[in-house]
Amino acid sequence: MGRVFLVMLLILTGFVTPAGAQAPYYQGKTIAIITGSQTGDLYDIYARMIAAHMGKYIPGNPNMLVQNMTGAGHIVAANFVYSVAKPDGLTLLAPNPNIYIDQLIGRPEIKFDWAKFMWLGNASRTTDLLYMRSDTPFKTIEDVRSAKEPPKCGATGTGTTGYLVPRLLEETIGAKFNLVTGYKGGNEVDLAVERGEIQCRAFSLTAFFGREPFHTWRKTAFVRAIIQLGAKRDGRLAEVPTLNELMEKYKTPEIGRRLAMIITASEIFQRPYMAPPGVRPEYVKLLREAFQKTLKDATFLEEVKSRKLDAEYTSGEEMDTLAKEMMSQRPEIIERLRKVLGL
Repeated sequence: MGRVFLVMLLILTGFVTPAGAQAPYYQGKTIAIITGSQTGDLYDIYARMIAAHMGKYIPGNPNMLVQNMTGAGHIVAANFVYSVAKPDGLTLLAPNPNIYIDQLIGRPEIKFDWAKFMWLGNASRTTDLLYMRSDTPFKTIEDVRSAKEPPKCGATGTGTTGYLVPRLLEETIGAKFNLVTGYKGGNEVDLAVERGEIQCRAFSLTAFFGREPFHTWRKTAFVRAIIQLGAKRDGRLAEVPTLNELMEKYKTPEIGRRLAMIITASEIFQRPYMAPPGVRPEYVKLLREAFQKTLKDATFLEEVKSRKLDAEYTSGEEMDTLAKEMMSQRPEIIERLRKVLGL
């Protein structure tokens, strides 16, 4: 009788787990979110906000941290999570969404399959723009089209907005750019603009209105947006034309419009979160549910608002469907895309 009493006491105080009971899988573990951006870039900022809140919605309350793995415009990070990380539900990826295009065109350095990631969801949907230093001769996109010497735009890699948007503008409306790649992160691109090494950059509208140096740059009119890629004009850029408007103006052929659809689809995948293939379905379910709850968490949303950012949840199931659709393009479209990218 005394032995039974002792066992029951130990169970109640937590020193012994009763037969059949099992501690949550994530208890005592750490989940790493890998991002291909530098510390302070927008992908990093979102990942750290999510990591600060998501753990409490996972049974076992695991620790969550962010690891920055820069290189090749997020391709290094994506390759690592897909091909190297264990499919144990402890490694997640927060990549630049444009890298699916590198897979579409068959770049040999791609070691992942966009459609086979285990999608948790998307944290934000936004559009892109291209800004230009205000002290350049390029006051409008028409100035870029007619320039004898094209402006220099910076990018981290070929699968990024900074590279794809200028190439798309060349193909669809006849603008010309001199692209400089190889920067480690968006912050370095902006510093190069500040130093005068380059004049322009394409990236998300969220970043342009969400952080420094752009708050200061807008106040001092150091840069100006000259084109935006959304379906309609953003209210904060009411005087800036959209790509759709310019494609109408310059009578862009249908194949060019289809290319624009593929490239601007990164707006749908703007802040994606995923796990490597092979993660057990029950873990994927837990992670998806936790991700959804995080994106609706009042404290998380208040932090997003305080940073002048935005959050818009898209489910993992919807993202999975979209990813599979995006990777199923006709050969002639892929060949034209390769041509646009100079391959």
